[in-house]
Parts: sequence; structure tokens; C-alpha cells
Amino acid sequence: MKRSEYLARWAGAGLGVIGGFLLGYFIVRGLGGSAHPGWAIIGLTTLEGLIFAYLSTPYVLGGWRNFNFRLTSTPLPDLLSGLLGMIVGLVIAVLIGFFVRDLPYGYDLSAVLALLLAAQGASVGLTRRAELTSLFFGGNAEVDSHRMPAVLLDTSVIIDGRILDIAKTGFLDMPLIILSSVLHELQMVADSGDVTRRRRGRRGLDVLTDMQKEPSINLQVTEDETPPTGEIDAHLVRTAKRKGWAIMTNDFNLNRIARLEGVAVLNLNELAQAMRPIAIPGEEIVVTVAREGKEPGQGVGSLDDGTMVVVQNGRRLLNQTITAVVTSVIQTSAGRMIFAEPAGGEVRRQPNRVKPREESA
Repeated sequence: MKRSEYLARWAGAGLGVIGGFLLGYFIVRGLGGSAHPGWAIIGLTTLEGLIFAYLSTPYVLGGWRNFNFRLTSTPLPDLLSGLLGMIVGLVIAVLIGFFVRDLPYGYDLSAVLALLLAAQGASVGLTRRAELTSLFFGGNAEVDSHRMPAVLLDTSVIIDGRILDIAKTGFLDMPLIILSSVLHELQMVADSGDVTRRRRGRRGLDVLTDMQKEPSINLQVTEDETPPTGEIDAHLVRTAKRKGWAIMTNDFNLNRIARLEGVAVLNLNELAQAMRPIAIPGEEIVVTVAREGKEPGQGVGSLDDGTMVVVQNGRRLLNQTITAVVTSVIQTSAGRMIFAEPAGGEVRRQPNRVKPREESA
């Protein structure tokens, strides 16, 4: 537990003690007389306030972090559209209030209607900004010229963390969309009782915070147009298919389901596999022979990106960094495998790398 969270929890517990004490005090004063043990009531309410505040403070802090992140990451036009929608909802609630205020509990009903219509108006303003702008001001709602108008981020790709470094390079110039249901799922992981899951969830929240601070990254948090029913993966696929968006994920099952549904998928694992350097026969590579191979005399090493290198006659060079010449390259289900032979027995002490090919004149 971080120091700030520890202090916040005990500060909340202190407020709970004060609140419980005041509640018990006013209860005793309201009862009056000496027939009731006042000290017992005050002690009980104080203890209840302590326990309730101590246990609920993490959830209050998590909700505040979620609200603050969504407030700061939502684009300003969407915020203004949501505010306008809330105002319209309140105006409609006031007009309806003129007709219901004379009914029994009319003022209470008007207050409830105001809350519901304000929330609904804000939600419509946030999720339908493009359509509303096109309706009232004309023009085409779909003005984005990207091949992919936007990309939905899955929980797995957020927790993975590599999306931050990729987005910083500028290769992802389309908006990166996070649905509120995905953000809620990530918050549940961060509040999990399991230490590993909690660490992964907080890592994901830290990644989103860092992405939010990068001015070159277009990160947006969007409300779900329809509440998710069932698994969140199916909800992501339905949303992406309806909007014409792509999905970025590392989840193998979500990858397959989305492609079966005709949704474009960006998979970081496939990107990492494609970005591995290509070695061609006759090229020299530098590799450390780490262990023996299956065949007699073979040695096995790997490049920095994890590509396996089988060195013929490399057993005698165990634990040595050598220069080897590539003889063949094969592609297996587990990845690329390189076969090589020692280059004249030369031994080097330098990091593993693939030497760049020289351009022919």
C-alpha cells in the first residue's frame, strides 16, 4: 500500500470516528432521559463509523481517481456537448415540474426527474456529439479521413504497457478510445484482493495516466452507448462493429472473435513478431552460445529479440559470444529460427545484435 493511500485511509477513518460520535451524540440527545445507556450508543456508533470509513475509503478514492481521469482525458468539445445536454435536460425537467408540483410528493418527483433528465442529457451530449453537430449545423458527421477512424483499447493491451511507447513514436495517429466499461473493469482489477491482479491493474492505470499527459497521443474516454450485457469482450466487438472502429488487444480469443465478426484487429504481439530483424543466408550475426543443441555438436543461443539461433559445431563454444554466418532461416509456429555456423572460429565479447546489411552499389 502506498504511503498516500495509507494516510488517506486513516484520514477517512478519523472522519468516520467523528461522524459516528456526532451521530451517537444526537441520537442520545433525541432520546432524552436516563433509561438508555448513552455511552454505549455513542461508543457503538463511533465504532461503526470507524469500520465503515476505513473499509469504504479505498472505493471512494478509486471512484474519485476514475472521475478525475475521465474528466481530464475527455476532449473539451465532448465536455461542452455533455454540459449543453445536461442543461437541456434540466430545462425539460423544469417544464415538466410545472405540471407535477401540485401532485402529492410533487416537489420530490420534480427533483428526481431533474436528476434523471440531467444525467440522460449529459450522456446523450457526450456520446452523440458528432450526430448532433451534423443535425444542427450541417455537414457530414464522419469527417475523419483515416483508414481506421478510431481504435478501441482492450484491458489486456493497457496492462501490457507497450502501447505507451508505440503511441509516443507517432505511428498511431488515430484516436485511441477507452470505453467506460473497460475503464471500470480496469479499476476492478486495480482494487482486487489478489496482489498480482492489483499490481497489474494499477500498472494499467499508470499507463493511461502517462498517455494522458502526452500531448501527441489522442486518448479519449467514451461512455458506452448501451450497457454491456454479458462478457466485456463481446461488448467491445459489438461496439467496434457498429462504429466501424478497430480493436487493439493482446487477447488471443478476442482477436479471433473480432476477426470472425469482420472487425479489424491490431495485435501488439503480431507487431512485435513482424518487427524482428530479418537475417538472410550469408549474413553475419553476433550471438552468445548459451546451451547445447539436440543434435551432436550443436550449440543454441538467441538474439536480443528472442529469436533462436542454432549454431552448427557450436558446442565447443559454450558461454562464448561469437560471430556466426547464417546458413538458413525457417519459420515455425513458435517463431523464426536461424541456423548458422561459426565464422572462422572468431570469438567476440559484445552484445547480441544483427549486423545491418550493406547496401549494394
